[in-house]
Amino acid sequence: MIEIYGKENCPFCDRAKELCEQSGYEYNYNQLDVDFNRDELLELFPDAKTFPQITVGGEYIGGYQQFDEWHNTDWNEK
Repeated sequence: MIEIYGKENCPFCDRAKELCEQSGYEYNYNQLDVDFNRDELLELFPDAKTFPQITVGGEYIGGYQQFDEWHNTDWNEK
């Protein structure tokens, strides 16, 4: 399962959701100040400086660029 941690008015968060929808990936979208707060985000991702932060099957992928790279490789075939 893909977990996207994002915030309102975040173009890269929207892109990550669109990529999931277009690719048929199941995902959960978690929004800042609705589903989690900054302290909880930093507990999960201590080095997070941008949004979104994305995990796949519990494995940290990174932000949108890293997620797009993951999508375009055979990692997602495993």
